[in-house]
Amino acid sequence: MKDLGRALAERIRGEIRFNEPLHRYTSFRIGGPADIFVSPASVEDVAAVQETAAAYGVPVTVIGGGSNLLVADTGVRGVVMRIGRGLSRIAWDGARVTVEAGAPLPLLAKEAARRGLAGLEFAGGIPGTVGGALVMNAGAHDGCMANVVRRVWIVDAAGNTLELDSSSMEFSYRASRLQREKGWVAVRTELDLVPGDGEAIQAKMMAYLEKRRRTQPLGTKNAGSIFKNPPGDFAGRLLEQAGCKGMAEGDACVSSVHANFIINRGNATAADVLRLIERMRSRVKEQFGIELELEVGLLGFA
Repeated sequence: MKDLGRALAERIRGEIRFNEPLHRYTSFRIGGPADIFVSPASVEDVAAVQETAAAYGVPVTVIGGGSNLLVADTGVRGVVMRIGRGLSRIAWDGARVTVEAGAPLPLLAKEAARRGLAGLEFAGGIPGTVGGALVMNAGAHDGCMANVVRRVWIVDAAGNTLELDSSSMEFSYRASRLQREKGWVAVRTELDLVPGDGEAIQAKMMAYLEKRRRTQPLGTKNAGSIFKNPPGDFAGRLLEQAGCKGMAEGDACVSSVHANFIINRGNATAADVLRLIERMRSRVKEQFGIELELEVGLLGFA
């Protein structure tokens, strides 16, 4: 790993760290170390990391804001590349915006509203980066990323840059092609928004934010929704009806505010969270015959 680290240091402008604890980079505040942790400063850095790691036969795992992620207690082997502040440039051109993948999604949404542009009201309270939102087709209320994406630029595992239009992204509920294509990293996207009444757009966003404050355990260490909503229903409703609120494993506890959230009350481990997830899933399966599908991403698990 040291040889790879030196090779990367010669090629990129971004920061490189060894054995970096990943709990620092997740909203759960859970996770062991990455062998090599890289914060790229440009798209060129991303390509260089991909190309160099491939030459050394070392896997690359990509994270963004870490807001919908559970990292194993043993960490992640190989290179972990965090798409963040170094790739956060935003360029506005009327109702069209080109934004790098590390830009914070709520910041982008609020600036769009300030400019009187509709389409991202749903995103004002969704934590994380634009890149993470593309990967999982983040959405809430009446919107999702698929509705506004025009095209996406990708760096593949060999360091090549590809351009995909929205249809080629194969967006679906909380999913995209990025989840299936091994080694693909979203680095930039172009969004088409709609000019509208600025006050109405901001009012709509504030109403969504207020609902989020009332119904979700904001201000706690959590990873957002644990499970996807099954067709025609809500995971939170099923989990609450199954009596999951307040269930705990170690310092991992199901929120009393929203049953589809797990809170780290202090020093929860990934193992605690996984045990709790299985108990929650089993309860719903037993009571309703529905197999809940994970929305939270898992990293570093066998």
